Amino acid sequence: MYKKALVADDVDLNDIAVVQVMKELGITTIEYAKYCDDAILKIKKGIHDGEPYELLITDLSFKSDYKNSVLASGEELIAVTKKLNTSIKIIAFSIEDKSFRIKALFERYAVDGFVLKGRRSIEELRVAIKKVYDNTTFISPEVEHVLKENSPNVIDDFDIKLLGYLSNGIAQEAMEATLKSEGITPNSKSTVEKRIAKLKDCLKANNTIHLVAIAKDLGII
Repeated sequence: MYKKALVADDVDLNDIAVVQVMKELGITTIEYAKYCDDAILKIKKGIHDGEPYELLITDLSFKSDYKNSVLASGEELIAVTKKLNTSIKIIAFSIEDKSFRIKALFERYAVDGFVLKGRRSIEELRVAIKKVYDNTTFISPEVEHVLKENSPNVIDDFDIKLLGYLSNGIAQEAMEATLKSEGITPNSKSTVEKRIAKLKDCLKANNTIHLVAIAKDLGII
């Protein structure tokens, strides 16, 4: 079993339950961070000292307060952690149930497990830690369909790219030329129109400005 693990969560009660499970599994060194920036500092220090963390369990949402933060979400923490320590195992532990966000955790951020906070989350976390230790991925049964679905409402990397361009002020009419200049395909006007229409429908947006605002609120961009 892991010898050293880090828990990143801004809710004390969550920490207590998670740590209890980890102790029962025999993890000897367990440390905590309530901010993503603090978690990264600990991870860097562990690497510097030659005692890197073997497991990171992190929430996805961290409430902002008086403290200015460079990293504001679990996804950002995961991305930076992976660059610093490619061998660390990462389990996301969150109430997040949006399919595109969960799918992105595995496909874009390469997490090893996702546990949905709920009535059975602590027992599922116990299973997740064991499976991930044995190099097997884990996802809570309630949302495991996310990794299998190929629904037209699933937001993919191309959609995120479009949203990013829209948020940077590029008008829909100019999107075809922008995509072509970046060598991105598909890039036709009809494809752009259909994708943006799909995004508006998926996120219940009234117009492109509203669409970008919702995407930002949801952490898609």
